[in-house]
Amino acid sequence: MLPATCILPKELLPILDKPIIQYGVEEALASDLTEIILVSGPGRTILKDHFDQHPKLEEILARRGKSALLDGLRAISERMNLSTVLQDEPLGLGHAVLVSRELVENEPFAVALSDDVIDAEPPALRQMLSVFDLVEGPVLLVERVPPDALHRYGVIDGEPIGDGLFRVNNLVEKPLPEDAPSELAIIGRYLLTPDIFDALEDTRRDDGGEIQLTEGLQKLLETRPIHAVELNGIRQDAGNKLGYLRAILYYARKHPELAEYLSDLMRTVELENPPL
Repeated sequence: MLPATCILPKELLPILDKPIIQYGVEEALASDLTEIILVSGPGRTILKDHFDQHPKLEEILARRGKSALLDGLRAISERMNLSTVLQDEPLGLGHAVLVSRELVENEPFAVALSDDVIDAEPPALRQMLSVFDLVEGPVLLVERVPPDALHRYGVIDGEPIGDGLFRVNNLVEKPLPEDAPSELAIIGRYLLTPDIFDALEDTRRDDGGEIQLTEGLQKLLETRPIHAVELNGIRQDAGNKLGYLRAILYYARKHPELAEYLSDLMRTVELENPPL
């Protein structure tokens, strides 16, 4: 996403009137998860700043009678307890989970990757929590993806149990299509138990020096069952240019101020600006 992300973190790029990361935080809050930990790189205090209260801006909105905007700003900050932890270097998703250990303590926890923006009812994390209550152990969110996209994901070898639920037999990180055990890719939501931290501590770094969460889950699978549930909803991968554009158009179709104009806008763009 460079050069847009030279200064602004990718997760703060806007999808209409909200940054990417806010969709994930709102999903957590809608799933009654109110202890939020942001894992970010050095100097990225702007992430926490976004979710802090903004007294001067709130005063201006109140003075101008912008009550709906004011309520929207306050709705998130007042509902959550926010903590941050720094990942000094981008050493993989497993490492990002590992640096949160002291804040998570000895509790089950959710991991949400903000560039997977999910529209679902009930929210994706709430769907997973229902499964967690049933199986009393780690739960991964999966989605069927085309074979030519499997190399971008961790993929499960899963035994169907019913209603989109699978018992995980194995996990493979970024397989070639011919080597993939299924078309069920792990997408950016995990419900994990605190024993994942010991598994990650014992996970070897890959050739790039990173600790992969998938490999940590493989180690954890040696000691306890892991389950996966298929997403009932729509996911947008906003972490690349095409996916980001799709996310903007998708949410524009749902936006109360924009939906009625979108079809005409797209036709106008086609008619007035034909490809060169």
